[in-house]
Amino acid sequence: MSSLELQHRVEQFYYREARLLDNREYQQWFALIHPEISYSMPGRSNPMVDNRERGQESMISVERELEGVESDGLPYRDENYAVLWVRVDRSYKMNSWAENPPARTRRIIGNVEILDASDESLSVLSNFHLFYARPGLKDFFYAGQRRDTLVANGDSFQIKRREIVMDISTVNVPTLGIFL
Repeated sequence: MSSLELQHRVEQFYYREARLLDNREYQQWFALIHPEISYSMPGRSNPMVDNRERGQESMISVERELEGVESDGLPYRDENYAVLWVRVDRSYKMNSWAENPPARTRRIIGNVEILDASDESLSVLSNFHLFYARPGLKDFFYAGQRRDTLVANGDSFQIKRREIVMDISTVNVPTLGIFL
């Protein structure tokens, strides 16, 4: 398959994923999740610049700001297949008060870049903007980057790994419980 065909297929996969989530079709979205999923969102800090690294990209690297499972900090989310299933299933329970009425969302996915493609998987970066509206609350925008590993599933893909890097370091949004 040419790189243009692969790029098109990956972008179409992400657009479909965004549509399913915005339409609250979480069970259909869950079919896009690989059973070995690692779904994480590292915290983000504001470290001082390390002047000992002057002249090197590592001096101001985003990686220095992330607080995840492998660092000293705590991630906002660190979930697997079972936890994601519980979150999806909970959306359809009568006592799901946190999302009653459900939020209105609109995801814009862009800057889709395939970093590595092997026979087994794809390493893909994408950026997102998400508009979030709930009756009685002010509207919010979420922005960030997704670092995914996709694996082939028939003529489509499944998400085997997703790391969500939010552009915020202070949580000033109503929830981090939405699927990004």
